[in-house]
Amino acid sequence: MVTAAKTISQVFTHTGIAFAIAYWLTGSALFGGLAAIIEPIINVSILPLHQKIWLRIRAAMQKFASRVATLIIAEKISQVGMHMAVAFAVMFWATGSLAFGGLAAVLEPICNVILLPFHDHAWEKFRAKIRMRFEHPFMAA
Repeated sequence: MVTAAKTISQVFTHTGIAFAIAYWLTGSALFGGLAAIIEPIINVSILPLHQKIWLRIRAAMQKFASRVATLIIAEKISQVGMHMAVAFAVMFWATGSLAFGGLAAVLEPICNVILLPFHDHAWEKFRAKIRMRFEHPFMAA
């Protein structure tokens, strides 16, 4: 239950970031709303394909155990690149501006990298508090 709530909260946080950046760049709530809806949908739609490709790459690279760290870094870089490309495409589509597309492509992932760890930390504290209440119901009061 807590995991589902955390995931929903992550979606709202991510959507809020997309909206805020698009609104800040364009001054339009309509474009902000479009970016907040379209960008996460595209990312969620293509992420399974990205993961499937990387599962195949990892399986092919198992014989090179010394390259695991390099492989993990390459996967994360490609995931960020995919995310940046989607942010750029959505903003360019909405505004027709290469500059706004480029700014969204840079700002959106940076904001996610900065803000989502705070989000995750808050949820871990909440999860620990819930666990404490169930394990020690008289001490949690």
